[in-house]
Amino acid sequence: MGELADIGHIRILLQEVHDRAVALEDEYAEEIAAVRPEHSEGARNLIHYLALRESDTEAMRSSLRRLGLYSLAHAERNVLGSIEAVQHALDALTGGHSIEVSALTKTINTRDPNDDIQRQAILGPSPDGRDVSIMVTLPTEAADNHMLVEEMLAAGMNLARINCAHDDETVWQRMIDNVRSAAADAATECRVIMDLSGPKLRTGELKPGPRVIHIRPKRDPMGRVIAPRRIRLIPDDAIQRGSKAAVIPVPQECIDFARVGDEIRLRDTRGKKRRLAVVEKDDKGIVLESFQGAYIATDTGLRLIRNEHGEKLDYRVGELPAVEQPLLLYVGDTLIIHADNRPGEPARTDADGIIVEPAHIACQQPEVFEFLSPGEKISLNDGKIQGTILNVSEEEIEVEITKAKPTGSRLRASRGMNFPQSDIKLPGLTMIDKSNLEFVARHADAVNLSFVRKPADVEALLGELDRLGADELGLVIKIETKKGFRNLPRIMLMAMRRYPIAVMIARGDLAVECGWTRLAELQKEIIWTCDAARVPVMWATQVLEQEAKKGLPSRAEITDAAESQRADCVMLNKGPHILAAIRTRDNILRRMQTLRRRKTA
Repeated sequence: MGELADIGHIRILLQEVHDRAVALEDEYAEEIAAVRPEHSEGARNLIHYLALRESDTEAMRSSLRRLGLYSLAHAERNVLGSIEAVQHALDALTGGHSIEVSALTKTINTRDPNDDIQRQAILGPSPDGRDVSIMVTLPTEAADNHMLVEEMLAAGMNLARINCAHDDETVWQRMIDNVRSAAADAATECRVIMDLSGPKLRTGELKPGPRVIHIRPKRDPMGRVIAPRRIRLIPDDAIQRGSKAAVIPVPQECIDFARVGDEIRLRDTRGKKRRLAVVEKDDKGIVLESFQGAYIATDTGLRLIRNEHGEKLDYRVGELPAVEQPLLLYVGDTLIIHADNRPGEPARTDADGIIVEPAHIACQQPEVFEFLSPGEKISLNDGKIQGTILNVSEEEIEVEITKAKPTGSRLRASRGMNFPQSDIKLPGLTMIDKSNLEFVARHADAVNLSFVRKPADVEALLGELDRLGADELGLVIKIETKKGFRNLPRIMLMAMRRYPIAVMIARGDLAVECGWTRLAELQKEIIWTCDAARVPVMWATQVLEQEAKKGLPSRAEITDAAESQRADCVMLNKGPHILAAIRTRDNILRRMQTLRRRKTA
């Protein structure tokens, strides 16, 4: 009798969810009608999933598990079909009628063939041996290093991302040309996706430091030199990219005259005498080696000596780039963030080390100040520095630093700013975005819309794309704010007025805004919502970041990389070891796919 009572109660609960799903579809009828035909089924199922998600189904699921039935735990891909299948199973248990197992499994969490069509429409063909695509953020070097792009493709890159927050149209064009030609040479396809900056809040420029370069040979833990430092001298009118050596501009005459075996002598900025040996010469310049440390500044005198003949020629160092002076912030420090664009400076201290003027830096979008209030939190540089707002005016905000390293945390130019407690109302599409969009529409395969908070942000972009006649351009919605996460269903319904589309989980800013402890929960909820809508999902930010930057992944990164196979595409950011990171990413995805297929076979 107890079991029959459970079945009766489950039936009531199932019917309530079913009826709520149908009613909710009616409430969203206008928005569903506006989506592209390719998204119609996904849009309806998304609404059904919302009804399931808002229902208290845990007791019902527990009862279903006790009966040995499907508990609707993974019903997001076919909500109504899954509910009806369970209802039929309950009827069979109570002698109502029999039902074939195939009839049940057909409707439960099935992947529609159209899902793969939508995935390929935005991401391109599935790579051989894996279903998950790899997207890589191109470094500036990719504009002039065709071989690097070829190697990235060979390592497993399927999509190339260009961040419009960096470089310019001339650089972007060279990047795209290299991607297209390298893909053609490899007889493969690589989509180009360009990232609009959106209303990303960033720190302003910093006051430049001295124009000096510090030469440091490699030392062991005892301070003994074990390897020389290499320095490349280049013509002072040349641009050097991708060199692992320190680069110093000098007159062309110096390059022409020097040869291997010569010696360069100088006095550094401290007055210390230094000798450097010429060890290589090629078409890019000459390479020196130094076993001593030195500080070399713009206009430092150089004496080139050819030892066997005693010939001596004097030259001077050309214009070196200014050394960036980051702000060093400690817990308890005051930081002034101002509206004007004067360069930021570290705190000034008196002779006793007492701060007489706090550190200050600009905000690139000071219009945000009107949405801030004292007592609210601020997060800087992806949460590495945190503070509390003390005072707000039109000209500046005063912040007390509440989180930093014990040894101080460095804040540099163009670092992210987040206000997780503030209700910021900025347009989703900036004037710079609109200008960049004209280039994107002509040259890219898809556009990433950053910092989407509400459906109106997407609507504004759709209007611009219509104006530009960019009918074939794919659209990726980046979810990286608390408000964007909360509004995700309506944001997706607005985006579904276009085809193809995808959703990117931009985990960096999302974690800062919502809290790191919630990140795992949020990314799962976003994936489930995308599954319900039959929309491809991208997994981004800090994927194998340590390996890309330092050459060796952490154990946590490997686990995270394995978990990301739940997405349709995974994004890697640039770094000096990006090729190794791509290969690792490719290897993990293939192994996880093989494992998954063995389990489900």
